[in-house]
Amino acid sequence: MRIIVCPGIHEPELTDSFISDWLDVGADSSSSQNIAKTMVFPGRGVLALSAPHIMQFLSDRLPNPQDSPVIFISFSAGVLGAIVAAWNWQILGGQVKAFIAIDGWGVPLWGNFPIHRLSHDYFTHWSSSLLGSGHNNFYAEPAVDHLSMWRSPQTVQGWWVDSYCGFSSQQMRLTAAEFLHLLVKRYE
Repeated sequence: MRIIVCPGIHEPELTDSFISDWLDVGADSSSSQNIAKTMVFPGRGVLALSAPHIMQFLSDRLPNPQDSPVIFISFSAGVLGAIVAAWNWQILGGQVKAFIAIDGWGVPLWGNFPIHRLSHDYFTHWSSSLLGSGHNNFYAEPAVDHLSMWRSPQTVQGWWVDSYCGFSSQQMRLTAAEFLHLLVKRYE
């Protein structure tokens, strides 16, 4: 299984910080395994939106989709390119174990694979769920600025919630990095 990280339109250092924060949470044997399994799409600027470029990146590194199940973790504008790439990966016979969208506000999400959203505030969580989301989502409380979700998920406190038809029932308080770590462990 591979973890495909699709950043948004921002400085690359934020992605380095995201990966470091996220992996620090699971500072056990699974962290070193996740480092080895993680591939970061290098497209910058508007290429973050480009599903064809993401697919080219995947096919260069994982030439046989049937032998390479993946988890997508995407942020902001990168969510758009990543969701289309996830659909295409399945069309080619690949398995998408999960799709995780971090602050992909306004991007419709659906597919026949598990989908999870992380949002920087409750309004984004609620309004994004109208465009599709699975169960087991996260929203920051107190609200944080958009880039904090990517730059430092270990410092973002919030709620793990299960959403049904836009309504949420609070389940557990934790950080965004802890939520991500638990999701990835679930699909390994």
